[in-house]
Amino acid sequence: MKIIIAGAGEVGSHLAKMLSNEANDITVIDERQERLDALAATTDVVTVEGNPSAIQTLQDAGAATADLFIAVNPSDSQDVNIVSAMLAKKLGSKKATARINNEEYLSYENKYLFTEMGIDLMFYPEKIAAGEIVDLLKRTASTDSMDFARGKLQVGVFKLEEDSPLIGMNMMEFSQVAAADGLKFRVVAIARGNDTIIPKFDTKFKYHDLVFIISKREGMDMLMKYIGKRNIEVNSVMILGGSPIGEMVAKQMAKVLDSVKLIEMNKAKCLDLSEKLPSNVIVVNGDGRNSDMLLEESIKEYDAFVAVTNNSETNILACVAAKSLGIARVIAEVENIEYIRLAESMGVDAVINKKLITASRIFKFTLSNKVRFIKYMSGTNAEVLEYIVAPDTAITKKPLKDMNFPKNAIIGGVIRGNESYIAVGDTHIQEYDRVAVFALPEAVKEVDKFFK
Repeated sequence: MKIIIAGAGEVGSHLAKMLSNEANDITVIDERQERLDALAATTDVVTVEGNPSAIQTLQDAGAATADLFIAVNPSDSQDVNIVSAMLAKKLGSKKATARINNEEYLSYENKYLFTEMGIDLMFYPEKIAAGEIVDLLKRTASTDSMDFARGKLQVGVFKLEEDSPLIGMNMMEFSQVAAADGLKFRVVAIARGNDTIIPKFDTKFKYHDLVFIISKREGMDMLMKYIGKRNIEVNSVMILGGSPIGEMVAKQMAKVLDSVKLIEMNKAKCLDLSEKLPSNVIVVNGDGRNSDMLLEESIKEYDAFVAVTNNSETNILACVAAKSLGIARVIAEVENIEYIRLAESMGVDAVINKKLITASRIFKFTLSNKVRFIKYMSGTNAEVLEYIVAPDTAITKKPLKDMNFPKNAIIGGVIRGNESYIAVGDTHIQEYDRVAVFALPEAVKEVDKFFK
């Protein structure tokens, strides 16, 4: 697949590395040669220096024959992204997508307007990240989660602490114990250190494992008993950072909570936020990196703490400090991917990364049109995909146990009409089923072939 990426910033560079691993033909455009040189030193890409909204630059990059054009210049370059995506589509690119920073563009009427102009997808990473944080504040036992078919099937990610009953137990033993209560579920993966494991029956659970489990909605609460987790009721939240993410989280949580406090260092930004946010959001000007300041603002009275400044190190350390002060639920935005596991090992309950969120949205465009949804789960390099099964595809020919399905992938669950099922060896996938698949990066293209 021929892909052009306009913008060699953090998001663009991450996408280039990820998509080049899938044997795609990648060209990257940027106005700054030093960015292109840094990317080309570590990734197999063709680079083009120039303005991505200039027609000649787009022609030099091969927009006329591109399968996918991705405009991901930094968020303050929204206009450049929109113009370059529109021009690339007019020049011949089959699909075009653009990063934006304006929520207004995502309304139904306006999305249709941009579709008419040739942009197939617009994504606002900060808005998506804010939505993920709000979901994590609702489901406090897990470090990440996702729903299929409005929650009929759910994937939860749980960190095993030292008091978890699962530690030392293997997959077979866990299944037998849970089956006694009539609980149906599937452990689809275990993240351990830097490795992601698709588990077998004899795989043992260890301390600090991240366990990925798919279950029916009604079974998730019972699963938490076996894992040694419980949901914490969040009635109040303190947010560090008046970034767009912080602002959107505050706005959404203010609809359901009485007590929301936002701390921001920049005084001018505080004044702006105090005018824009609902009246039940308290905006405080101060340095949230200072534990004394957090204590003065009564941090111990809050149920959750969210750190979303523009500095990953600040977010991690602030969350560690909040945890040490007794806050039950702490969430950090961490943009340096290398820091994600470090943050988790230091006690941060959940980590949000805009690059991974953005990658999920765009990677979908490189797979078959039967992929309905794809998401990178926090703490692992694997992906969760949701397919709608087309008639006469390979996946419908035999029961799963007779399929030569990739060893680094697993089918977790099936939604058929109004019914949901946990996938087992005897499960026979039917046309128009919705199927939840968990796959490591090297297996995704092979998995896709079963659904084409």
